[in-house]
Amino acid sequence: MNALMIKGLLFAAVLIGATIFVVKSMNIDLSDPINMITIIGAIAIAALTVGVSTKYINQMKSDTASGELVDTNWDGIGEYTNELPSGWAYSWLGTAIWAMWYMISGYPINAFSQIGQYNEEVIAYNTKFQEIHANPDAATLTQMGESIFLVQCAPCHGSTGDGLSGKAHDFTNRMSKTQLLDVIKNGSNQLGYPMGAMPPMMAQGADAEAIATYIAGGMQGEQPASYGACASCHGADGKGMAGMSPDLTVFDETLVSNVIKNGKKGVLGTMPAYHDRMTPVQMKALAAYIATLKG
Repeated sequence: MNALMIKGLLFAAVLIGATIFVVKSMNIDLSDPINMITIIGAIAIAALTVGVSTKYINQMKSDTASGELVDTNWDGIGEYTNELPSGWAYSWLGTAIWAMWYMISGYPINAFSQIGQYNEEVIAYNTKFQEIHANPDAATLTQMGESIFLVQCAPCHGSTGDGLSGKAHDFTNRMSKTQLLDVIKNGSNQLGYPMGAMPPMMAQGADAEAIATYIAGGMQGEQPASYGACASCHGADGKGMAGMSPDLTVFDETLVSNVIKNGKKGVLGTMPAYHDRMTPVQMKALAAYIATLKG
């Protein structure tokens, strides 16, 4: 046994000893399969690293280049046609076998998981919440919706729902003329209404301006003739034909629910979907509270 081998063994022993010391000092529970697999892996990596490094350092000291060169070279530097060193080949094969074992049966997928426990508790709580608030009255819905709004919506839309000076949608105003013109120009296909997507360029120029001005003004006064392009889906009164398309007059429950489930892209930016964060009762409550916001 040469000096290099002795040094390698001592180094491996130090690495393994340090790993064991850290495990003991941190009071890591080795009865947990994940912790045990991690420790075994750390020790194996230390041993393999030292063993392979020692072997090839020794080999570099004594071996000379030999074998047949390939026909192609790069600036006079060629490659030998020698086979892959057995150590590298076996290391790759061992890694591949271990990876397959770990993916198929080694990882304890049925063991305790903090994420799994959290998800189970959320599902159980949401089920209980749905049962308790199956038929809430209007006051309870509004109060509940305010709490949800302040947590989920206020960071972007402001605590009063004013959109933080144009940074997000202003809930105190159904829709601005700028937003309406953007929808008329680009259409809308995210909200999942039975009528389907609204195609772009339903109106242009003066017609688009007249429609946007009329709707942004609360649909008051004389209805422009160009509004006929909108009435076919939204109705002459703009109320969306009983949920078939968006209601242009108010933030109703259907619109709020569809935006939460599908997200929305508009002139101010993109709002992500929050379908996995709210129960149906919570979405209903949020819609009830938003309906109370006025400019």
